[in-house]
Amino acid sequence: MTLFSDVMKGVGRNPKGDGKKKGGLKVHMLTDVHADTPRFVKISEAKMHDKNFLQYLNLSEGSMVVFDKAYNYYLQFAKWTRQGVNFVCRLKDNARYEVQEVLHEKKLEKGEHAVYKVKHIHVQYIEKVETGTEGKKKRKKVRQTRTLCLRLVWYRDEQGRKYKFITNNWEITDEEVALIYKNRWSIETGFKKLKQNFQLTYFYSDTENGIKTQVWCTLIAYLLLQVIQTKSESEKAFSTIAALLRMHLISHLDLTWVVTEGRRTYPRRLKSRNKSPTAAQLSLF
Repeated sequence: MTLFSDVMKGVGRNPKGDGKKKGGLKVHMLTDVHADTPRFVKISEAKMHDKNFLQYLNLSEGSMVVFDKAYNYYLQFAKWTRQGVNFVCRLKDNARYEVQEVLHEKKLEKGEHAVYKVKHIHVQYIEKVETGTEGKKKRKKVRQTRTLCLRLVWYRDEQGRKYKFITNNWEITDEEVALIYKNRWSIETGFKKLKQNFQLTYFYSDTENGIKTQVWCTLIAYLLLQVIQTKSESEKAFSTIAALLRMHLISHLDLTWVVTEGRRTYPRRLKSRNKSPTAAQLSLF
């Protein structure tokens, strides 16, 4: 979202001439794929790198998280591996790794989509470790290079596009790794609902607190609509439900009844049968 440069700092180069650098806002979201609802949201300036969002997540042991390659952060991956948290992520094109073993390799036919290569790889990451003998108060942190063990999966989809996925889970199948990443698209549909059904194009405040308040109100409204749609068991689209509730927001009506019985258009009236305008006028007398 484009904002004022004085409110929240953006990212990118400074424009040439007299142009001013625009500000920006990022909304990072953790979504439950089963409930299709946000679980955790972090609002930050656009200059904050995407991978820094991962440190704010509080995941339980056995969780499975999936995200795009912009969130590649080997240090966080190593912490999750020690905590028993699983992840699936795309590997960056310029990533460096050492191949330990080729686990699977297959030549795909023309038009075939499947996993065609799997490797056991090692990646290097830097971690700060405290050093010092016991009894001394002064301790210093030393940067040490460590190794992370991952599984690299190559996959080609129906359109011929090739992907490289990395994961620390060795129990699920190779096809399940690609399927889990495919479910990541649900968070894109969530942001699409927010942009289409809520007014986030204009902001009513020019302060950071006011802008964040408007974003939080939008996320709360989105969650409430999700609850109403689930409880009413309606087959209407999310955009239709949002439009109905927007029209009847100040009416003394049950919201569940509005969703189940309400319509965005009036029913078409049936034409009168075999009645000319003259017959209709004579019937008045």
